[in-house]
Amino acid sequence: MSPELSSRLRQLPPYLFAELDEMKRKKLEEGVRVIDFGVGDPDLPTPKHIVDAMKKAVEKEENQKYPSYEGMLEFRRAVADFYARRKGVELNAEKEVIALIGSKEGIAHLPFAFVNDGDYVLVPDPGYPVYASSTILAGGKPYEVALKAENSFLPDLSSISSDVARKAKIMFLNYPNNPTTAVAEKEFIKEAIDFCMDYNIILAHDAAYSEIAFDYRPLSFLEVDGAFEVTIEFNSLSKTYNMTGWRIGFAVGNPEILAGLLKVKTNVDSGVFQAVQEAGIAALRGSDDVIDKTNSIYRIRRDILVKGLKNIGLDVDYPKATFYVWCRVPDGYDSISFARKLLDDAGVLVTPGVGFGQHGEGFVRFALTRDVEVIEEALKRMEGLSF
Repeated sequence: MSPELSSRLRQLPPYLFAELDEMKRKKLEEGVRVIDFGVGDPDLPTPKHIVDAMKKAVEKEENQKYPSYEGMLEFRRAVADFYARRKGVELNAEKEVIALIGSKEGIAHLPFAFVNDGDYVLVPDPGYPVYASSTILAGGKPYEVALKAENSFLPDLSSISSDVARKAKIMFLNYPNNPTTAVAEKEFIKEAIDFCMDYNIILAHDAAYSEIAFDYRPLSFLEVDGAFEVTIEFNSLSKTYNMTGWRIGFAVGNPEILAGLLKVKTNVDSGVFQAVQEAGIAALRGSDDVIDKTNSIYRIRRDILVKGLKNIGLDVDYPKATFYVWCRVPDGYDSISFARKLLDDAGVLVTPGVGFGQHGEGFVRFALTRDVEVIEEALKRMEGLSF
């Protein structure tokens, strides 16, 4: 039997991080000790109090059964408390919060709730690949909106024609931004909210990096007037609490949008394991010192890496947020050829910007998920390279 993939699946490009894994595998087979700055998976451990909460929760018999689809009320209350404490946003835990099996799951399912065949979804370019791939799987058409350096990697909403906007059902935005590390201030957020209200578009904000910042407090879009009319905000415990493998996140915002997403989820999954939710409660209600400590570590790494890259002669800025560094490639290279040079000549793996979309061309992304000694070794390897 040779089953044929669906036309929608055949439209998907190869998943970026799978290709990076293959590049790394080949080098390892050659005996190269690769320093991997590719995938954004925190190297720091999950805080002990969260692990301890999980150990206790997994033994409870009530947690060994099917969970609720929308998430434990106590978990949703913990999310609401977190938003009140960190963002000054008041949420109704029963109507304005749902649990997710990681924010990626919720983002991927959202188009299935609201997109019909041929509808547009506005996706940032460069951007997290799931925005476009989930749109295609739902039968929609991704409409790329460029994020350009000259506009501080914010989309120019005026460049979107009214014909396109009227056919759009969702606009995905992501600030602090992966991969560019850009941040959005209240003026732009209000502009995005007003744009979506004018055209009856769902504003889907991916806030996965909302707590990873340096001398800067990233805004929740829900802090801005009018946001609850059109906005669903996705967040995750993955980056904030080093819980990528735990697969737990949440969505907050407009109740009707959440209800649509939840209807999809009730048909395709059975909710988040309750023991993981109890661990999530321990995370969200724990001391914010955990977040501050993590950010202090990333700040040190950021400073060392950016200073070293500048000394080598590369064009790079200090990011205000995220645990990434977005670096312009030297003249004479595109993002793939430069990434290959770093891997072939220095054993350093970075992510080509074009993997996030055509407007990511000309950049590579470093993840700050390696300790100081490894960063310093990578810089030393790169010092002798000629660009």
